Amino acid sequence: MKIDAVDLFCGAGGLTHGFEMAGINVISGYDIDAACRYPYEKNNHAKFVAKNVIDIDADLINKNYRLNSIKLLAGCAPCQPFSNYRQGKVKDQRWELLNSFARLIMETQPDLVSMENVPELVRHQVYSDFVMLLEKQNYYISSSVVFCPDYGIPQSRKRLVLLASKLGKIKLIEPTHKKELYLTIKDVLMDLPPLEAGEANCNDPLHKASGLTDINLQRIKASKQNGSWRDWPEELKAPCHQRASGQKYVAVYGRMSWDSPAPTITTQCYNYGSGRFGHPVQNRAITLREAALLQSFPPNYQFINPEATRVNQSEIARLIGNAVPVKLGEAIGKTFVSHVAHLDSFVH
Repeated sequence: MKIDAVDLFCGAGGLTHGFEMAGINVISGYDIDAACRYPYEKNNHAKFVAKNVIDIDADLINKNYRLNSIKLLAGCAPCQPFSNYRQGKVKDQRWELLNSFARLIMETQPDLVSMENVPELVRHQVYSDFVMLLEKQNYYISSSVVFCPDYGIPQSRKRLVLLASKLGKIKLIEPTHKKELYLTIKDVLMDLPPLEAGEANCNDPLHKASGLTDINLQRIKASKQNGSWRDWPEELKAPCHQRASGQKYVAVYGRMSWDSPAPTITTQCYNYGSGRFGHPVQNRAITLREAALLQSFPPNYQFINPEATRVNQSEIARLIGNAVPVKLGEAIGKTFVSHVAHLDSFVH
């Protein structure tokens, strides 16, 4: 039995690519961000549709599925409204996107559902309502907080993964990597050409290091792997580090550790001062290619249209930082493939 999937909030295609690697037939991806179209369609077999999920109806979704296929509807609503950073702030209108996803599940009645987001989502009523709706629609549900290195992702990101099936009980496949076999930054980045701050690789426009001011260049040279600004001489410390409110932000201007998974890759990962995004052994911030590899995108995944007149670095960083890690998508996809195969063999 073949699984046909539709990917809502598809972004640049991290989840879709993982699904395709697992053998799932992804028909289309929907996202409001038109910048996703090129990387999504260039690297995947699915069609990109630039459309707000709020404006999508059941007919639009259902026409994607083939007759007699197993229907999968996947969605990773923007996670920023539910992150720790946003806690206690004004309610974000993007909360409604999860409700729109729930509405489409109710209207289309797919056989399988996948939802991925930040672990903090479970604290919110919108998540409880989402689970309750699935239960009322007779789905078997499992959810877990996944530590990404357990599934071959060289990044210490944690994600909430919810799986639902009308076909039977379902659970995410067991971790593929034990702690002693976690992929490290060195494992995935060591073969890339070295760069100085502000330098670009002529063969890959994504492998370009942001420039550094003189003082930031001095700061990264004084930084230890997995250390902090506390390792610097006093004259290099920023005013914010002297204030009590700045004492706890030890990762800012930090250097990564060569022999560990990376910290969570964000949309600002190419900026040295936005977190622990200093290269482990080179005096610069990581490049967008390095960020993509740490998100487990394949080395040849293309984000930049060769016809573009210029590279919008912040735009590409947004696509990479917001993506579902490809290997996590593959693990979810393999779960569904195994789930359906088991049921198929049981029936026959």
